[in-house]
Amino acid sequence: MTSEPRASTPEMRLKRLHERLGGIAYGGDYNPEQWPREVWEEDVRLMKEAGVNLVTLAVFSWSRLETADGIYDFGWLDQIMGLLHENGVGVDLATPDAVPPAWLVAQHPDILPVLADGTTFGFGSRQHFDVSHPAYRAKSLAMAEKMGERYAGHPALCMWHVNNEYGPVSYGPHADRAFREWLQQKYSSLDDLNTAWSTDVWGQVYSDWAQVNAPAQPRTWSNPTRRLDYHRFTSDSMLAHYKAERDILRRHTPDLPIVTNFMRFYKNNDYWAWAAEEDAAALDIYPDPREEDAHVAAALNFDLMRSLRKGQPWLVMEQATAAVSQWSVNVSKLPGKMRLGSYQAIAQGADSILFFQWRQAKGGTERFHSGMVNHAGPNTRVFREVCELGRELKELGGITGTRSAAKVAVVFDWDCWWALELGNSPRSDLNYTQEVLRLYRPFFDANIPVDFVNTASDLSQYSLVVLPASYLLSDDAVQRFENYVAGGGRLVASYLSGIVDPDNTIRLGGYPGALRNVLGAWSEEMHPLAGEGEEVKISTADGGTASANYWTEHLHTEKADVLASYASGRLAGSPAVTRNTFGKGTAVYLSARVDGTFLEDLLAAERAAAGIRPELDAPLGVQVRRRTGNGRSYLLVLNHNDAPARVDVKAGGADRLTGNAVRGTVELAAHGVLVIEEPTESNPAETAR
Repeated sequence: MTSEPRASTPEMRLKRLHERLGGIAYGGDYNPEQWPREVWEEDVRLMKEAGVNLVTLAVFSWSRLETADGIYDFGWLDQIMGLLHENGVGVDLATPDAVPPAWLVAQHPDILPVLADGTTFGFGSRQHFDVSHPAYRAKSLAMAEKMGERYAGHPALCMWHVNNEYGPVSYGPHADRAFREWLQQKYSSLDDLNTAWSTDVWGQVYSDWAQVNAPAQPRTWSNPTRRLDYHRFTSDSMLAHYKAERDILRRHTPDLPIVTNFMRFYKNNDYWAWAAEEDAAALDIYPDPREEDAHVAAALNFDLMRSLRKGQPWLVMEQATAAVSQWSVNVSKLPGKMRLGSYQAIAQGADSILFFQWRQAKGGTERFHSGMVNHAGPNTRVFREVCELGRELKELGGITGTRSAAKVAVVFDWDCWWALELGNSPRSDLNYTQEVLRLYRPFFDANIPVDFVNTASDLSQYSLVVLPASYLLSDDAVQRFENYVAGGGRLVASYLSGIVDPDNTIRLGGYPGALRNVLGAWSEEMHPLAGEGEEVKISTADGGTASANYWTEHLHTEKADVLASYASGRLAGSPAVTRNTFGKGTAVYLSARVDGTFLEDLLAAERAAAGIRPELDAPLGVQVRRRTGNGRSYLLVLNHNDAPARVDVKAGGADRLTGNAVRGTVELAAHGVLVIEEPTESNPAETAR
């Protein structure tokens, strides 16, 4: 990471932001350039009515800020920033390089990214750039310099937002060049590259660096390690561009937070590496209202954001008030669901609630994407809910900066994701994020807080660690897991873990090769189940029954105890689930995709043995999380059910949303929320205001 002045750390910058805003950041993307000047006055009046304290400006404004090469026009931006400041609204100012203007593309047509199939991604959308193109880089950095110089001292400026949803991958000539340079830094010689990529397979040996290029789409299959390295390269190259802009802005404004926005389950960028270079993780989150359990996948993403910077509060940068416009059927959120989703993010560590966008566009691609002010204007259900949420959030200023604690860690690692889904494996339809979600959900349903870690993380603070399909493991990671278990930790690993090394080369000697020692078991052959809906029976050591589908393995034990065996199919009689004592700890191996009930019971037994208990005993669908710090403790209770639910909140405290004292058994309305400030020794909170 870039060294920073001791007086300015990410935590300090975020603290100053929230002090300046008076608590939780509330607002969203604002695109005044889409509207005539007379609308601006109405906008700021409605923002004050809604309790908005922060808006994101200029995300898509490059063509308005630089109207031709070197011809800048900041007049309109000066005016709107002044108007916002006069009305008490802060600005998260974006660098607009997610949308290179038409004049720049006309000058340099090869800025447009080349897709894997060799076609060009044309102008007329967004993120139409090859991040390796020298003209794109030069012009975008020049814009960052201009904006930094001009607005460093502006009283409205609260933070910076670099680019937007980084992600375009190019396979064109500029990417070829940059990829070769990246490889030359990683590998000391072509011989090392040929060894790492196993190029003797299919005769792909390189004899000159000039022969190496981006892995564009082949006629059939292509080298998996080459493709894995290209994933790594594209993430690194986009991150390098972010850092270059960040460093320019940091020089002008050393005390302001700088972020870019991440996306839900986004594969192209390794967010562990990215988050280390940002002042906060920031997420764009759009759960599909058609999915009854969309809040569970959202919860996983929220916990991941909180974990990326080791528990530091994170930012919701975008969500929708009602409907979005990217799906085939765009259902609007039911009344109360926008509020509930916002509090869910806060419960899981968010210190901002921002939307895309403030005013719903009347034209363009996202004209049917809802806003805080929709097409019908402010006299609507949505705007009334926006205003009510704004009023409530003003009562929660003390929650900013508080954190959550977890004793369970789930591994989420981009190298594993990339390597696992490259194809040429026994199952090319395997979805890494769904494997992670399967092993995360039982903890969510049981109200057990979860941190996410990657394969390089320190595990010492956790009592239970879960590895979902952790396909690629380095020797250092293997040693870290062995040391963790030997020291008394409990490990649960699923199938397709520990299969390959960082060069995507199979570890020999039986699967899962890297973890064979700690698991005390090994598989001689993988047996994915072929038929749609095909399953096999499983018998447990205590006489119970279960089932498995999708995946099985021919497993042998060395030291491990058998918890369950296959009871039907070609592997009948062979172990299916094992537990091994290793040093002072234990390691469980799931060689099959077991049914949900068996998985829930197994994980419940493991967490109980580790002494891990929920914050409260609550009905299914009621989420409970605690945030503590700064002498305060907040218990958030959220009812995701469509019917009321009764919850015993024990000693309780003061509900910050109503001012009422709550204790004992309470009834939460459908989609209802409690934010209880609990008495602490340093802050004996009043039971009511």
